[in-house]
Amino acid sequence: MLWSLVKILLFVALVAAITMVAGYVIEAGGEVRISVGSIEFSLTPLAGLIAALLTLTVGWITFRLASLLLAVFRFFNGDETAISRYFDRNRERRGFEALADGLMALASGEGRVAMAKAAKAEKHLNRPDLTLLISAQAAEMSGETRKAQDYYKQLLADDRTRFVGVQGILKQKLAEGDTETALKLAQKAFALRPRHEKTMDVLFSLQSEKQDWKGARLTLSAKLKARALPKDVHTRRDAVLALAMAREKIEAGNIDAGKSAAIEANHLSPDLIPAAVLTAEMHMLQGGVRAANKVLKKAWIAQPHPALAAAWAEIAPNETPTERRARFQPLLKTKPDDPETKMLASELAIVDQDFPGARQAMGDLADTTPTTRSLTIMAAIERGEGAPDNVVRGWLTRALDASRGPQWVCASCNTIHKSWEPVCEYCAHFDTLNWQVPPKSNEAPQHSTDMLPLIVGTIEDQTDSQREVPPAEDEPVTPTKQTTDTPPPPASTPPSESSEDLDGIIGDIHTIPRQPGNGT
Repeated sequence: MLWSLVKILLFVALVAAITMVAGYVIEAGGEVRISVGSIEFSLTPLAGLIAALLTLTVGWITFRLASLLLAVFRFFNGDETAISRYFDRNRERRGFEALADGLMALASGEGRVAMAKAAKAEKHLNRPDLTLLISAQAAEMSGETRKAQDYYKQLLADDRTRFVGVQGILKQKLAEGDTETALKLAQKAFALRPRHEKTMDVLFSLQSEKQDWKGARLTLSAKLKARALPKDVHTRRDAVLALAMAREKIEAGNIDAGKSAAIEANHLSPDLIPAAVLTAEMHMLQGGVRAANKVLKKAWIAQPHPALAAAWAEIAPNETPTERRARFQPLLKTKPDDPETKMLASELAIVDQDFPGARQAMGDLADTTPTTRSLTIMAAIERGEGAPDNVVRGWLTRALDASRGPQWVCASCNTIHKSWEPVCEYCAHFDTLNWQVPPKSNEAPQHSTDMLPLIVGTIEDQTDSQREVPPAEDEPVTPTKQTTDTPPPPASTPPSESSEDLDGIIGDIHTIPRQPGNGT
């Protein structure tokens, strides 16, 4: 309100000043003479003032007309003028409107509309860095991959859009399954943007799939430097890559380099079972029994595994069953309550023909955690103690429908693998194999061909003769848990008529049963 009052006062003051000047000029005497050559004009002071104002007005209008004519001339000459800037602003406004419409169409899933709007925007804006990307994405949405690839290639010409162009072509090559070209494009994209997280993920995945372990380790280090990966995850994955490199070098005959890489992998991740096994094997090549024991024991404490037990057994392959059983005691005492420890102790006792000790080592594991392996061990114990054939068959019948226990299972696709690998063979994900019990639906069929010897014995044995066995003898007896007060059947119990058939079911009692899929 104060500003309005000030403006009113200024207007009144201006009117008063003009009035005073006009009054002064009217009251002033004399005349104003203007001479132009031989012509002379005599004017009153007021008329002279008006003439001066008219002269200034005409001069200003003439100047503006001359400026307009000059601007028109420069406009037609191609120079930048106010006229050209006006048309440019108008064209730019229409271009950005088309660009906005294209973005809206792209978000709505209208690929062809987005392409048309992008073309219109390019016509008005002449900004390929803005319009080509929309055109490429719209072409992809419309299924025109060839046209989209052409747009992405055009983006490669500009330094500002080169990375986007490489990313677009990379995505297309991945969709086509051309991993060779995709790997080269990912490396190019990584060189352009070394800290781009998605690019590093794609590059690492392709390198691990192609078994480029050295390149994958460099990419992994770059992710750590870019703070795109937690340090503990980096350490674990670096250990897996070092283990993969160790395997590769050993297969190539470079034992020394393979040993160094295996030791590095074990140092980075002592609980990585395959790394511990390979490191122990490398130590044993040079007689490092103590170092091998230390590595295996540390890994066993982290997670008991059949492969660790097998590697521990290989340290002294020529020992007697009793000696081996005694040598395993320090390992078994570290995790006495683990199911793997109980089954291993029972297997060692079976080999040593200590069947009561094997039963004691198993405890109630066959009832609390029934697996194919634990139930087969119980069948071997019953066979070794001289139990009737139908009792042994009862344990084996239960084993057919039981879980196979922990196996190498991919955490991404739940695929079961026979042995550990750094990359899943099915989904190509890196470091996703865990030693765990697979989901029930993903377990291998129990009635597969590898279980046939447990059911029917050796085929050759079956063709020798055909025996008729009374139904009561063939009917399996469902095993029940025996208390410690009930003595086991005497070992001298005479075998039944079908005892020869059981040789194919149980096999040699001196052979330690092994669970399928425990390889490293």
